[in-house]
Amino acid sequence: MRFVSSTVAGAYLIEIDPARDERGFFARTFCADEFTKRGLETDFVQHSTSYNVQRGTLRGMHFQREPHQEAKVVRCLQGAIWDVVLDLRPSSPTYRAWQGFELSSSNRRQLYIPKGCAHGFQTLTADAEVGYLISTRYAPEAAAGVRFDDPAFGILWPLPVAAMSPKDGAWPLFEPARA
Repeated sequence: MRFVSSTVAGAYLIEIDPARDERGFFARTFCADEFTKRGLETDFVQHSTSYNVQRGTLRGMHFQREPHQEAKVVRCLQGAIWDVVLDLRPSSPTYRAWQGFELSSSNRRQLYIPKGCAHGFQTLTADAEVGYLISTRYAPEAAAGVRFDDPAFGILWPLPVAAMSPKDGAWPLFEPARA
């Protein structure tokens, strides 16, 4: 596995290092030793999936408030997505910075999102499926988000929004005290 630093402190693009032969290839997608060596979370208590019918579907920007903050490892299992990490940690050197990555079933990249960051994605293809490793159990009372189009961040999405939940469309504009 190769860990590529992001412009968001503590976030990494993870690329597999396949061992190929006539059958195809084999590659690790998670290794506790490799994550630990970089000071990353290794205990993922929840594994989830998201299936998205329509190209242009937007989910995000989600996070959980303390004490339920979560680290995530996100991977696109089918199709392609534009995946965004947004730093909401006031003490971080990259506070309020964001970065987007194309994750797809063909490039097999993963994105490590540290605690204190918001996460969202937009589908670049129809029938996109996304898998998540999540370090903390879902706590509905801690669920929070910020608007995908908040001018405080200026996130550039590649497509017009074709579908979004009412909840995601109603997240408030950013207020530092809320994050």
